[in-house]
Amino acid sequence: MLMAAGCAISVHSLLQAGTAHRPPAAYAIWPLIASIIIKTMLGATKYRFGKKLGSAALAADAWNDAVDIVSGLAALSAVSLTLYDPARFLAADHYGGFAVGLIVVFTGLRVARDTGLVLMDTMPDERLMQSIREAAYQVSGVEGVEKCFARKTGLQYHVDLHLEVDPDITVRSSHDIAQQVRERIRRDLEWVADVLVHVEPSPRNHRTNGM
Repeated sequence: MLMAAGCAISVHSLLQAGTAHRPPAAYAIWPLIASIIIKTMLGATKYRFGKKLGSAALAADAWNDAVDIVSGLAALSAVSLTLYDPARFLAADHYGGFAVGLIVVFTGLRVARDTGLVLMDTMPDERLMQSIREAAYQVSGVEGVEKCFARKTGLQYHVDLHLEVDPDITVRSSHDIAQQVRERIRRDLEWVADVLVHVEPSPRNHRTNGM
């Protein structure tokens, strides 16, 4: 929708660029200034809470506000030029509209890319994955993390973890270690909904560093 709207704005602005019309009224700049200020506050708040909650929808809406801010600045510049010298810069308002349309198109592409990656179960960034490994290593008896996968469901991640433990311990002991790892990760990392732990025998005389 953003990309379609951006294309429509750009095309309409270019088609109107050569037509004769009266310059905009001077008070047209005040709604633009008010919009920029309000959208800045709204966008910052949505982006902060979107990152905190892990909400792709809220973060995308924050980017939509960012588009409004940049678009408002472009429109403000264009209108200001037109008001400054209508004889020379009468078409600046339309070219400003064209620039706004391009901004909307590129932002639509970014929003589609980010949300598409989430829908395709793209792994979270390495910083988050490393925090899962570090939480697992806090449990006594964990000798290595062979594999670690995560996929997003709603606002949280489901983790698939392969642990390496001493091959000579009992099944009950390895199960207890796995349960402690599951509980530790869920307690330390609030963005993890659940953990599926697989237990593997650790290679003799070898410890992995989880990297």
